[in-house]
Amino acid sequence: MPQDPNFYIIVGAFAVLCVGIVSTLSLRGWRDWIALKHAELDLARQGSDAPVPSATSRIEVADLKERVKKLEAIAAGIDI
Repeated sequence: MPQDPNFYIIVGAFAVLCVGIVSTLSLRGWRDWIALKHAELDLARQGSDAPVPSATSRIEVADLKERVKKLEAIAAGIDI
């Protein structure tokens, strides 16, 4: 193994450079991933502006449909 001090300085500088490059790329990837998730959330928020029907309104619609069927049966002369 070489005992030259320049060798250790060069290897140390190369190691610091490699760590810097890897950490910079990792940080950029992390920020891009966070930006992607923010965009997905914004898109989901924009798509869900329509109100969701409540359970009560769905029950009322089902009740109205049943009443219409009964009225149609009465109009057709069928006993219920």
